[in-house]
Amino acid sequence: MGSAELACASLRALVDAEFCDVFAVVSQPDKRKGRDMKSQPTPVGELAAKLGIMTFKPGRARDAEFIETIQQLNPDLVVVVAYGQILPQALLDIPKFGCLNVHTSILPKYRGAAPIQWAIVDGEPETGVTIMKMDAGLDTGDVVSEARTPITPADNGQTLHDRLSAMGAELLVKTVPGFVNGSVVPQAQPVEGSTYARKILKQDGLIDWSRSAVAIFNQVRGFTPWPGAFTYLPDAKKPKLLKIWRVELVDLAKGAAGEVVESGGDSLVIGCGEGAIRVLELQKEGSRRMTAREFLLGVTIDPGQRLD
Repeated sequence: MGSAELACASLRALVDAEFCDVFAVVSQPDKRKGRDMKSQPTPVGELAAKLGIMTFKPGRARDAEFIETIQQLNPDLVVVVAYGQILPQALLDIPKFGCLNVHTSILPKYRGAAPIQWAIVDGEPETGVTIMKMDAGLDTGDVVSEARTPITPADNGQTLHDRLSAMGAELLVKTVPGFVNGSVVPQAQPVEGSTYARKILKQDGLIDWSRSAVAIFNQVRGFTPWPGAFTYLPDAKKPKLLKIWRVELVDLAKGAAGEVVESGGDSLVIGCGEGAIRVLELQKEGSRRMTAREFLLGVTIDPGQRLD
C-alpha cells in the first residue's frame, strides 16, 4: 500500500525479492492534474500498472467493501509506505503477519506526515528510516528495524527524500524474512522523545528575516523543492514573490533583518535576525530559476533595500 514517489523504491525491491510474491497494490485514487485536467495515477499506481500488478484505489481504506476485498485476497503480509490514509484496526488484523510500515525518521521522533522536511528545518544532525509493525495509532507501532544517516549541509528535502527512499527499500527486504520467521522481534518505541511532523503548508515557506541565518538556511533546504522558501521583493505597484532555492551562510556580514547587505556580481547577501545569508539561486515570480549573477543582471537591488 503506497502512493507517493517515496514508496516506489520499496515496491520495486519487493517485486525483485525472491522471498515474496507481490500480488496486489493499493494506492490513492487517480487525480485530475495539469492544464488539461487529465486523470493521473499516483506514482505507485503508475509503477504498479507498468509492472502489471493488480491495483486497488479505494477512496477510503476504512470502507467495509474495501476491507472485505482485502479479506478475500487473504495476504500474508501488508507493507505500507507513504500511502496517505490511516488504516483501521479491521484492516490491520487481516494479514497473517500483520502490516509493516516504512517510516522516514527514527521513531518516536517525527511521527506524522512530513518527517523528512521538518528534520532538516529543525536542524537535526541525523535521521533515518524505521520499519515498524503497525497499530491503530499514528506511527506508534513497535519497531522492527532501523537505519540511520547524517543530514549534511548539502542536503535538501529532495536529496534526503531520495536517499531515505532507497534506504527504506533496502532495509525492508533485509527485515521481512527475519520478521516473518520470528528471528527479529519488534520492540516497543521509547516512551520519551516523541515529536510530531505535521503536514507542510505553502505558507510555511515564507521567510521571516528576523530569524537567525542558520534557521533560514535550514528552512530553505528543508522546503526544497516544495513549498519552497520565499520572500517578497518591494515593487512600486505590487510586491513580487521571490523564491529562494539555494543559500549559504556568511560569517562576517551584518545587516538588519531582511536588509540587502551586498548586491553585485554574483553576490546577493541578506541580513537576518542573527548573521546573514548569501543567496546562490533564486527565482522571480513569472521567471525561471537562475543564479544570483543572472538575476542581478536583470534586476536592480541596492544595498540597504529591504525584503519583506
